[in-house]
Amino acid sequence: MRSAIILVGGEARRAGGREKYRFMYEGETFLSRLIVTLDEVVDEVLIVARDTAQCARVAEMTHVRIVPDRHPGIGPAGGLQAGALEARGDLVFGVACDMPCVNAEVVDRLFRLIDGYDAVIPCWGDDTMLEPLHAVYRPRALLSAYEASTSHSLRSLTRHLNTRFIDVETFRDIDPDLRTFTNINRLEDLREIAACMEDADSR
Repeated sequence: MRSAIILVGGEARRAGGREKYRFMYEGETFLSRLIVTLDEVVDEVLIVARDTAQCARVAEMTHVRIVPDRHPGIGPAGGLQAGALEARGDLVFGVACDMPCVNAEVVDRLFRLIDGYDAVIPCWGDDTMLEPLHAVYRPRALLSAYEASTSHSLRSLTRHLNTRFIDVETFRDIDPDLRTFTNINRLEDLREIAACMEDADSR
């Protein structure tokens, strides 16, 4: 069984404090776009929110199961841990809510590439620039890595996993512009990426 964990609990400081899952792109919220896309390739979608108050706000937007972060304030590693504890799948795709262009075919391929590894994480050129919030994990291994890690950074987590790193270039056959890895930190980024995508679509 496959699960997906969407992290919505970031502080969004670069977004002026606005909750990015509510940002709109092509007439839909980021969160709605992610759920619809992930429903194509997973058996359940789970949302991890910052706290119970944010859970309530997210619940107004979707029927998807929502849980609070168990260790708020330590970053996305804590959100992944909370999601892994609740996920029903034996594999999970972890993703940030600020990635509105996630490609279902890319996600499906990541699931298929895990083989005997604990995680499959896309990387840019080598394993110095990683996409740990666009990656597939085995929940049990992820939870063990969380317990073994002292800093609880995502990079620290990967050091405690038997990870398969996959160059993002290998996905260009299904996502030529690698839009799936686009993340939006500010509203200005959203306007810029929309303009770039319109230009790419007109070629």
